[in-house]
Amino acid sequence: MQLKPNAYRLSETVKGVETMTRFALAVLALASGVYTYLGVRGILDGSANFVFFAAIIYSAAVSVAIYAFWSFMLRFVPLVTSGVQRLALFVTMAIGCAMIIAMSSWLNAAALAGSAATEQHMAVTLQGYAEDLDLAHSNALAAQSLLPDVERASQRFAGLAADERESGALTGTTGSGSVVQLLTQMSTQMNQLAASIIGSREEVNSLFAQGSERLATMRELVSTPGEIGPRADAFQTEAVQLSAVIAALQQTGIAASVKRASADLAAGFIAPVADGSTADLANRQDQVMATVQSAVGVQSAALTAAADEILATPPVEQRRFVPLSSAEAVIRYWQDFIPSWAGAISIDLLPVVLVLVLMIVNDAMRRDSESLEAAENITAAEMLRAMALFRQMEGATPTPVPAADPVEPATAEPVPEDQPATATDEATVTPIDAAQRKRTDGPRPA
Repeated sequence: MQLKPNAYRLSETVKGVETMTRFALAVLALASGVYTYLGVRGILDGSANFVFFAAIIYSAAVSVAIYAFWSFMLRFVPLVTSGVQRLALFVTMAIGCAMIIAMSSWLNAAALAGSAATEQHMAVTLQGYAEDLDLAHSNALAAQSLLPDVERASQRFAGLAADERESGALTGTTGSGSVVQLLTQMSTQMNQLAASIIGSREEVNSLFAQGSERLATMRELVSTPGEIGPRADAFQTEAVQLSAVIAALQQTGIAASVKRASADLAAGFIAPVADGSTADLANRQDQVMATVQSAVGVQSAALTAAADEILATPPVEQRRFVPLSSAEAVIRYWQDFIPSWAGAISIDLLPVVLVLVLMIVNDAMRRDSESLEAAENITAAEMLRAMALFRQMEGATPTPVPAADPVEPATAEPVPEDQPATATDEATVTPIDAAQRKRTDGPRPA
């Protein structure tokens, strides 16, 4: 086929870059296979030999599949001109790209960003543990807010007992009688409750300090450079210990104990027998003790309500650190590693650009060659006849055509010498025009 100069240059250029195209495709397939090997090795379990050979076989299969698939696409897509057929090839190419991403690209991403993704998983888990520790510490210390109320109630009962003893402020009679005994008893119970709340604070602070030390160790494991596997194992060990500390903090909360103690103040109230020397004094003592019992009931209800509010706080759910492989971590945290995913997919799908370039170049060559479509349909016999007719029209003696290897065996029909040639019309007839005219008008009569 005869080509125009531009189409000829494009054709020669395509031939010139064919070797480079194959080399680039082979390098891309090999690079994808190497990163696939690294990704597969990180997720396989078993002996070292098993992991090595299994990863080698899988990565080799991936490289061969990528090279074969893109070789087919590079050769067939540029040659197809029908819209339906080209669309079918595009659909096939899209399916192939999806399969390549499924069998290779995510493993490439795991090899490129697997360690960073595992560190990201550890960092996210560490943040969750820190929040759980703070919440458990807050819940455990929530009962400390009851301490001022308990101490205030204790001081009030103690003050009333002192006033009654020194000035008879309640019964009008000084001395340590039944009323003073009851008030002192209630003050003592409040002091015991306050002491239990204060004691729990020390235990809570100690557990919180232990949890903080675990968190500090876990932060070092996340940020320290080095192989990710041993660090992840140590991180898991620290996470288990920290979970135990958080559980202990939740069990150390004193709110439930305060609720029970405050309920016992009213339910277990035992008033002493009035020991007044006279009936009037005994009557006044009974009245004061009834008032004290009412005050104790109000105080008990207030403490119980406050303890219920603390207990209504949702407990900290137990968190468990789940180790992830590098591939699983890359998939879970893919939004944080988009550049790595882009690079991994580009290694596998870069030949798409080469396919489109070759398709565009072949379309351009076909458009440049459309003007010679008639010449492409002329047979060798028709060309020989046209050449003989052209020589006769020029007045020269026809040169016998050597017996070459014609495409179609045919013999040129001699043109009668006595037939005059028209100088005005046929003197400018080219061989191609003569052949086309002969095909259209049919053979002339002898």
